[in-house]
This record gives sequence, C-alpha cells and structure tokens, in this order.
Amino acid sequence: MTDTLTPSAPAPTEYHPRLTNADLAPLKAQTWGSYNIFAFWMSDVHSVGGYVTAGSLFALGLASWQVLLALLIGITLVYFLCNLVAKPSQVTGVPYPVMCRSAFGVLGANIPAVIRGLIAVAWYGIQTFLASAALDVVLIKLFPALAPYAVVEDYGFLGLSLLGWGSYLLLWVVQACVFWRGMESIRRFIDFCGPAVYVVMFVLCGYLIAKAGWSAIDLNLGEVKYTGWSSVPVMLGAIALVVSYFSGPMLNFGDFSRYGRTFAAVRRGNLLGLPLNFLVFALLVVITASLTVPVYGELITDPVATVARIDTTFAIVLGALTFTIATIGINIVANFISPAFDFSHVSPQRISWRAGGMIAAVGSVLITPWNLYNNPDVIHYTLETLGAFIGPLFGVLIADYYLIKKQQVRVDELFTMSERGSYWYTRGYNPVAIAATAAGAIIAVFPVLARGVPGMYTAAQYSWFIGCGVGFAVYYLVARTKEAAA
Repeated sequence: MTDTLTPSAPAPTEYHPRLTNADLAPLKAQTWGSYNIFAFWMSDVHSVGGYVTAGSLFALGLASWQVLLALLIGITLVYFLCNLVAKPSQVTGVPYPVMCRSAFGVLGANIPAVIRGLIAVAWYGIQTFLASAALDVVLIKLFPALAPYAVVEDYGFLGLSLLGWGSYLLLWVVQACVFWRGMESIRRFIDFCGPAVYVVMFVLCGYLIAKAGWSAIDLNLGEVKYTGWSSVPVMLGAIALVVSYFSGPMLNFGDFSRYGRTFAAVRRGNLLGLPLNFLVFALLVVITASLTVPVYGELITDPVATVARIDTTFAIVLGALTFTIATIGINIVANFISPAFDFSHVSPQRISWRAGGMIAAVGSVLITPWNLYNNPDVIHYTLETLGAFIGPLFGVLIADYYLIKKQQVRVDELFTMSERGSYWYTRGYNPVAIAATAAGAIIAVFPVLARGVPGMYTAAQYSWFIGCGVGFAVYYLVARTKEAAA
C-alpha cells in the first residue's frame, strides 16, 4: 500500500485556531537529509546514560558474542519500529501529537501528548542533573577551592549542593538558549554533538590502549554466568532493555522525521544512526571500560569518572566538557523538543512551541530531579509507571495508520473542529483509541507495580512490548469491527 495524502474540504486558511499555530501546521519545506537524522541518533546515543547502559549489557553474565547478538537484535527492532512511526509524520509534515489526531481524535490527541510530555519533563531534569555533575568535575579540577561547595551537607539546598545548583542552572540556561533559537540551530547543534563524542571516545580508548596494551582488551566485563539455554532469558531481557531505552524518542520520532526531505532519506539516516552507530559505540564503550581495570585497578563504567582519572588537566577538562555537551544534545533532542510540541498542542493559541519548551524547562526544576535520581524507588514508580503508557500509545498509532487508515491521511481535517470531520469521532475524542491505550497501560503497568509477585519481575522487563501488543490488538480488533458494522 502506498502512502496517500487525501485532499479534504477545509483549506489551510480555515484551520481552527484551537488546533493550530505556526509550529503545529504542516511544514512548507522539509530540508533534513540522511546525515541530519544520523546526527540526531548520534546525539541520542552518545551520552553518559547511553555509555552506562551499553556497558551494563556486557556485565550481565553473558559471553560477549551473546551480548553483541542481543544488541544487534534489539537495535534492529528499534530501527524497524522507528521507520514505522517516522513515515506518517514525514508524509504529512506534522509533529507527533498532531499525527495522533488521526487515531485519538482532534481533541483526544491531547491524551498521548500530555503523557509523553510529562515523561519527557522528568527525564529532562534528570539528564540536566547528570550533565551538571560532569561539569562539577571540570570546575573542581580547575578550581580546587570549589570542592567544599560540592558537599550537600555543608552547602546544600533542597538536596543539591551550592556548586551543583550553579552548574545545573548554568546548563539549564544554555539548553534554553539553544532551544530558543529554533529547530535550525538545534539541527546544527546536534550535527556537532554526536561526532564530537566519537572523537573523544576514540582518543580515550587510544590512551587506555597505550597504557595497558592491546592484549588487555576483554569484551566480557564480568564473569560469564549463563551458557546454553540458561542464557536465552538473559539475552531476551537485554533485547527488551535496548528497546525500552529508545522507547521515548522512538514514540515521538515524528517530531523529527517531519523535517526529512524524503522517507528514503529518513530511513537511511535511521540505518546509519541505529544499528551501525549503536554497535560501534557499544564496542567502544566495552573496550574502554575493560581497559580501566588494568590501568586504574577497578572497573569504571562512568565515562566522566574515567576521564577524571587522566593525569592531564587539559584532557580531563576536554573530555568532561565533551560529555557534558553530549548530554545537553540528547536532552534537547529527546526531552525538550517533545514536550515543546506536546504542551503547545494542548492550547496552540496560548502556548507556542517555545512556550511549551519553557514550561517543560521550569517543570524540570520544580520536580527537583536530583532527588528523583537519588531515590530508586521514586524514580521506579514514577517514571516506569508513566513509561508503561508509551507502548500502547505506539501500538495504537501504528495500528491506526497502517491497518485501519491504510496510510491515507486527510491532512487538512487534522485541523478542523467540524463535526463532519474525519477525526471528530465523539466530541473530538475516539473512545476506541482511549480504551485500547488504557487496557494496554493497565496490563503493562501491573508487573511494574507488583514486582514482589512471583514472575512479575521478569514480566516487568517487557512492559513496553506488553503495552504495545495489547494496545495494538485491542485498537485494531475493535476499530475493524466498528468499521465493518458501519
């Protein structure tokens, strides 16, 4: 089935003000090429969080070849899923929340928009805190007299040290400035971030190889505990972890694919940025981490901590600053642009794209993310509960676009409040999509909240798959039944 844009009655000048503004309307020009999409994924992968996540997979007790196979399967799944969610927005030129109107209704689309926006706000604050911690390392190295101000017990407010507050607010302002300049400036910023981290990673890896020798490289970061059939559940868990790690940016990837010149360009960028880039990055991570054992006498999986062990002040500053910039890159890409569109979607005439982003930025401070990050129970029950909704939202959107609407979108009717509009459903809401999302989320979140129940801890690892599958199946079966009965 080929994708089709079906013309509809309302002209663009008749778009309802409750549903549109300059940022949500279909793009007049789509200018991003494959490299821009590739750089997007580099910025998303090349961060402190990405480094630690990739390294943790090699410490699961599997042989290195099993980890690499799980990585390849997981990231290939992400690649295909991203292509699926990219196409609707690239074809129509509209961001993720607007595209959701096709499935959820012109007003009901605020439900997935708010859910994704809240998740992004929480992670935006946490990523800013992680970047500020890397900046603290640089400042203390350059100005040792600042060290006492990094102690929360002596100079702390709301759980964060005075130095931490300074670093956090500095990065908060820097990110806001980059974002405020608009998508073109953001594109140029992320075009720089990903490659810059690769340069530092290769230099860091080369430095450790020079210290320890090639023979010290070991792709197993821990003892191999699982062999034969006993390794299969662990490998499946690793695959699920990879998909879960990318589930947030994957859901709202339409916010970026809408800028692609062609779908083929987006697909090529995804191929370069996901399977190829992620595997190269993961190998660099495990080689670098394994070399910290012979060089420093212990396994270090935090890149900033590794850089901090280098003798040269210049190298420490350059490395830590690079990882700080990289974390800013992923934060803007994954957690700033998404809520900007999402919150703007709630009230387009009152909340511009920039205003939506600033709401997210202010919210990220109010939740004091350092306290979230330092309390595993809070972050577990808050973020994973919200994250359980990502799967069903993805499943409903994909089922609607490919199976129910058969890739035909009446673009102009995404912006009309007419009761005769294709996406009005029931008072602007599609009960089927809402019910499918609720069913998927409830079933997916149960294992997350009931990990003490036998078998639930394992099931919780697959919450994205469970939610996506249930949301997809319920929506497709009920929507097809209603369509047949009409």
